[in-house]
Amino acid sequence: MAGQIDLKKLPPLKALKGFEAAARLLSFRGAAGELNLTHTAISHQIKVLEEDLNVKLFQRDGRGVKLTAEGQQFYLVVRNILEQLIHSSEVIRSSGQAQKLRVQAFVTLSIRWLARRMSRFRVVHPDLDVQITSSILDGAFDEVNEDVGIIYSPLPVAKHLHWIPLFAAELMPVCSPDLLKEKGNKISAEELLTLPLLKVYTADNHWEEWFQSLGIFAEISRNSIAVDTVAIALEMALDGEGVAMVNGPFADNDIKAGRLVHPIKHIAKAPGGWGIVCRKELKDTPHIQAFTTWLLKDMAVY
Repeated sequence: MAGQIDLKKLPPLKALKGFEAAARLLSFRGAAGELNLTHTAISHQIKVLEEDLNVKLFQRDGRGVKLTAEGQQFYLVVRNILEQLIHSSEVIRSSGQAQKLRVQAFVTLSIRWLARRMSRFRVVHPDLDVQITSSILDGAFDEVNEDVGIIYSPLPVAKHLHWIPLFAAELMPVCSPDLLKEKGNKISAEELLTLPLLKVYTADNHWEEWFQSLGIFAEISRNSIAVDTVAIALEMALDGEGVAMVNGPFADNDIKAGRLVHPIKHIAKAPGGWGIVCRKELKDTPHIQAFTTWLLKDMAVY
């Protein structure tokens, strides 16, 4: 039989959340904003914790703070314990009830790639309740509110996240064949600049990157229409309103059907790529494992 735990030796548990956030962000103000507390409240939590441990956990570093050696050691322990507690809590919450899978994806990917696949997923996993959240402006994975993200990341994700690559970010212009007919069905990259270019202002200069890969350095904004998603740009391209730039397989069906064409058959590589992301300690949970395994198999067929 397990022995009694001396609860008196526990540090102030209420202060651990504030400490973890402040240590991760190296900012009391940032921790306060994340936890919806005041800067004073975070400072008080840290002070209570330091007095209980009888060590300094932070020291001033210019306008910010940095961890002391003891603070760094304690942070690693606290982070590990909180992650284990979260994982165990998620397992307990999900037992004996319908599994809910929370999936975060960009609007364009949700509409033009993921949505048409979900009926096949439901056939294989009717027991999973899927909730898809579409994001526009913030590409970062919301690890607090979502189980899985299908995101574009130009850089490697944080070390505590698990990443499964899906496809490269390839930049390709597309337009309606009717728009191209006005140019005799043939156009040069330089002539493309005379057409309305549908620019997604939430994307990172994709038009400029594509032209520069051809050695063309031009002012795009002078002849562009700005929208906030590739999905909108593609709808406008289908209506002949201009030329859209895609960075994934989001126009494939329209190209196969002849509704869209590539005015210039040139592909430019964008940094990073698209992938599935989740927290490492949750990657083997049944509902996340079921979704990622299914998606990879579905991509291999369709």
